[in-house]
Amino acid sequence: MAESLPLSLCIIARDAAAELAACIESARFCDDIVVLDSGSRDDTVELATRLGARVLARPFAGFGPQKQAAVTAARNDWVLCLDVDERVTPELAASIARVLARPDPGAAAFAVARRNRFLGRWLNHGEGYPDWNVRLFDRRYARWSDDIVHERVIVDGHAARIDGDLLHASAESLADYIAKQNRYTSLQAEELHRAGRSASFAQIALSPCARFVRLYVFRLGFLDGAAGFAHIAVGAFASFLKYAKLRALGAGDTE
Repeated sequence: MAESLPLSLCIIARDAAAELAACIESARFCDDIVVLDSGSRDDTVELATRLGARVLARPFAGFGPQKQAAVTAARNDWVLCLDVDERVTPELAASIARVLARPDPGAAAFAVARRNRFLGRWLNHGEGYPDWNVRLFDRRYARWSDDIVHERVIVDGHAARIDGDLLHASAESLADYIAKQNRYTSLQAEELHRAGRSASFAQIALSPCARFVRLYVFRLGFLDGAAGFAHIAVGAFASFLKYAKLRALGAGDTE
């Protein structure tokens, strides 16, 4: 897409030099690029600057607050928020251009169908696709939640869906993916604990099973072969970890 759009691309990053260029180039139609860095030790900052981004620095305060800080720094009210390992397809870019050319007064935000790659395979079912996420929105009517992890966009009004895929081109190894889930579930459990939540034995035992059946059976994850099974199985185990860790934190309060 040659034409520049009045749209701000917002990215949070840390040690993302290997992924950043491909991410930015896939959304080069944005006339404003914001990269919020949280202490990179590689050449993320230098690379972002060479690619024409405005680079800001902020200590990491959780994914939701970090993404909202990038949105606040944008020059346009309409923003497109991407993770560094995500890529905008030409079909999605064309849909975004149509939305901005003819804004829908009833929609302040748009969800995109994210397609996940796992163990070298693009997933087509389960939670791998379509993994609907609000990524395009008018910041006057929508904002990122304050969640430390598994953040979401809170919309004042209607969120519509937009055509075209957002590719989550993760190059993580299985070990890295499991390690990330371990970190994320610790953050989730700590956040729930601070909010006064507790975990029952039923949640610990049944939540992983329910998640696996819903995604593997009812959302046809079994059609994605071994990669689909592994993706959903790790997600189910993460559900177990979140509630088990929350239970452990509660037990620590009684000691």
